[in-house]
Amino acid sequence: MANTPIPSHIAEHPQRLDDLIARGRQTKPLPTGVVYPLSADALLGAVEAAQDGLIEPVLVGPADAIRALADKEKADLTTCRIVDAPDAEDAAAIACRMAGKGEVQTLMKGSLHTDALLHAVVQKEAGLRTGRLLSHCALIFSPAYGRRIILSDPAINIAPDLDQKRDICQNAIVLGRAIGIETPKVAIISAVELVRSKMPSTVDGAALAKMADRRQIVGGIVDGPLDLDGAVDPEAARVKKIDSPVAGCADVLIASNIDAANAMYKEFLFMAGAQAACCVMGARVPIILTSRADSAETRTLSAALAVIVAEALRRDKTLLDSPSGE
Repeated sequence: MANTPIPSHIAEHPQRLDDLIARGRQTKPLPTGVVYPLSADALLGAVEAAQDGLIEPVLVGPADAIRALADKEKADLTTCRIVDAPDAEDAAAIACRMAGKGEVQTLMKGSLHTDALLHAVVQKEAGLRTGRLLSHCALIFSPAYGRRIILSDPAINIAPDLDQKRDICQNAIVLGRAIGIETPKVAIISAVELVRSKMPSTVDGAALAKMADRRQIVGGIVDGPLDLDGAVDPEAARVKKIDSPVAGCADVLIASNIDAANAMYKEFLFMAGAQAACCVMGARVPIILTSRADSAETRTLSAALAVIVAEALRRDKTLLDSPSGE
């Protein structure tokens, strides 16, 4: 499948994510703390992003082991700086402190566990907290759908409660605004579009919509509950008589839990030929977090997305503000 030529009508589709790389190159390569890059995928992903003109890698981990891996993989570290750290935990702490001080402007996960990296991010001494939960966002283009859409949270938060879903919504809105969506339309996804007391996801959807009305979520339009077809298909919304500014034209999909979001993400990529760019939002810097199964394209696009988000956060500090009433 990876070697199959992309049909021209898809390759030239204006909603494809390829332009993220060109946009990421509009600024100087972004200093990026690459945390514990001791696998071939982690090291080569950072080197390739540097070769694409997106990042300036700062490799944080055991220096001798990093150089040995580079020799084995024939990776050119000319553009990379190495900061020695004895183990994964120390590497994460050092990289996060560097990000908090502005020495690097984004972080990239290497071969350590995700929990170890995110634990370091939320430590007070790192200086990266915003007061919001960390959440994973995926910007997706599916040829069958023809529009870009943001999906959250397929990778971090297992069964978010209402307050956590509020932060997940806010983080996705920040990402949407950072990439140029003026007022992201957010759909809280459930199996039905009506509130039913025995279906907690529908109750959460209604509550989140009201929280947005009361400015506990800002910068976007939030509505729910919405079933998936009602959220993304105008005809389905019309047939179901859903009266909503989000129905049929959602920019953001908020799933009820990690099972639903992760399944949707993998269905897009592995069954619908979608492109994806992913990052963790909610800290003072974006975090490039990809899966071992993600393609080289996804890793490159994710680096480009983080560069774009970091530049947007640098230009507009209000994107990091908490909603009123916090």
